[in-house]
Amino acid sequence: MKNFNKILVNTELFKCFTCEELDEIFDEHYYTVKDYEKNTIIYLQNEKCESLDIILKGVITIQKIDQDGKILTISDFMSGDVLGENLLFSASSNYPMTITAKTDCTLLHMKSSLVLSLCQKNKCFLKSFLMSLSSKTLILSNKIKSLTMKTIRQYIVDFLLIEYYSQGSNKIKLKMSKKDLAEKLGIQRSSLSRELNKMRSDGLVEFDANYIFIKDVDFMKTLHTN
Repeated sequence: MKNFNKILVNTELFKCFTCEELDEIFDEHYYTVKDYEKNTIIYLQNEKCESLDIILKGVITIQKIDQDGKILTISDFMSGDVLGENLLFSASSNYPMTITAKTDCTLLHMKSSLVLSLCQKNKCFLKSFLMSLSSKTLILSNKIKSLTMKTIRQYIVDFLLIEYYSQGSNKIKLKMSKKDLAEKLGIQRSSLSRELNKMRSDGLVEFDANYIFIKDVDFMKTLHTN
């Protein structure tokens, strides 16, 4: 565990502790550290949450898979992020979504008794725990809101404008496959391709396998606003 203390002290949850204090906290072994290979399912949808998890290394992805096999990617989390805080002490503590290792990763699994003890003994930890809990709720709420209020074109427009500001160019380099993009937007791969073709026919974009070119950024912004 000592190998990971330097990671933990730089996380929001353990920012109030020193490496020496973490040695004492984890000396009682109310935790496990596990490695997961890329694409390994960490938790299945409906599996019971029995620990608070901190990502020590790698990236995990949270996805909702419906009965037709459609995949909706809710969010990706990486080193230092926390999982399970919104479920651990819930009356209904089953994971509502599937959690998968997007890369090779290492997770710290903390037993509920240790989490409860830290909340009782350390106000800074308690505050960070509650902040993390609130953030997870907000992520899910925003995702649900976007799914219920937007068309497929609006999903695409939002994505393109975010990347436009991030990359500083109207020639958007795709950092993922169109299949992964469709999952991230919560739509089918065929629906994404169909709408992109419609947007090209409407003179909004041009695209190939690696780039999407926004032809009129100002007009694209009006689509986002409306």
